[in-house]
Amino acid sequence: MTKKLEEEFETIIKDINENKIFRFLDSEVHHGVSRYSHSYRVAKGVYTLSKLLRFKSYKEATRAALLHDFYFNYQLEEKNNRIKFNEHPSFACLNANKYYELNDMQKNMIESHMFPCGNKIPKYKESICLTLVDKLVALYEMPRYKISLKLGIYLLFVINMLTLQK
Repeated sequence: MTKKLEEEFETIIKDINENKIFRFLDSEVHHGVSRYSHSYRVAKGVYTLSKLLRFKSYKEATRAALLHDFYFNYQLEEKNNRIKFNEHPSFACLNANKYYELNDMQKNMIESHMFPCGNKIPKYKESICLTLVDKLVALYEMPRYKISLKLGIYLLFVINMLTLQK
């Protein structure tokens, strides 16, 4: 990424990045890295892809990507892993909406980022972009830490795809 693009990216996410509540995600583990690091990497990927595909809404998409996993472990601690997997996007959207004004596209991006495994379907090209980048980043992060989790996600994906076809 060029210095100019890097500066624009940082400007787009500056207020979110400075939010002390959001920065608490730096102490939440996700895919073997902090949830903040994961979200930052996803946001950078969405920003880059959105610019490449010339999305007019690249700024909104970048911000939603950074907020896509804005939830805390305590919010889901009494849930089993399958429920956490399906419900965390809703908690992330509620938390994001509490601190930032989100448009419908951004809400859909956050709520549908687990597609096809989650409960919501992407309605916007930006939502699909986030879903794809999130999967790619997760695959990049997990092999170094949780190979079995990677295989589990593939299995869930296949099972959900088979049940969607019925």
